[in-house]
Amino acid sequence: MRHSEGHYSHRVGWLRAMVLGANDGIISTAALLLGVAAADSTRSAILTAGVAGLVAGAVSMGLGEYVSVSSQRDSERSDIEKEIWELTHQADHELAELTAIYQAKGLPLELAQEVAVQLTEHDALATHLLDELGIVQDELARPMQAAWSSALSFSIGAIIPLLAAVFVGASARIAAIIGVALAALVVLGYVGARAGGAPRGRSIARVVIGGAAAMGITMAVGWAFGAAIG
Repeated sequence: MRHSEGHYSHRVGWLRAMVLGANDGIISTAALLLGVAAADSTRSAILTAGVAGLVAGAVSMGLGEYVSVSSQRDSERSDIEKEIWELTHQADHELAELTAIYQAKGLPLELAQEVAVQLTEHDALATHLLDELGIVQDELARPMQAAWSSALSFSIGAIIPLLAAVFVGASARIAAIIGVALAALVVLGYVGARAGGAPRGRSIARVVIGGAAAMGITMAVGWAFGAAIG
């Protein structure tokens, strides 16, 4: 029976993908839109740039996560196959290795040997994967899940500043993009902190300061480029 008590660390995988994807979507799209808007572009140019950035970013995030998590999954499978071979051909060595692990955790030799024998008889592979390698077979990396969750969260984040850019007049467009993006980052920081059990103020400050810096730099480049070709 699996231990069912909830801990925040159990959420690391999906929380990381969600926060990273949404954060990138908000910041990169808002920065792109600000850079284009600062060059006095038309609504159609801003819309084209925003949609292109959303699609390219979502695809890039999805592919990046798929490749990264697939590599992790391959490594996990390789370790599992190696452990199966060792249990089949070097059972005594593996039992001694497991005993040493429990001794290192503070058990006396006799008790460590008894625990190692009992757990090996119960499920040798699962025991070695968990205690020797830190791998839980039911929680192996899932490339497709990571890919679509990252792409989806990026798209959701990117839509927010894009809508502000499209539906607000030219005179208030830059202010609207900045305001909406910063508000979205505040919400994202709060949600991430709440889900992960982290200090909310620190989490919000981290994403807002980073996002504001990225948008400011991109907008400055847009202004400079617009002035240079104007």
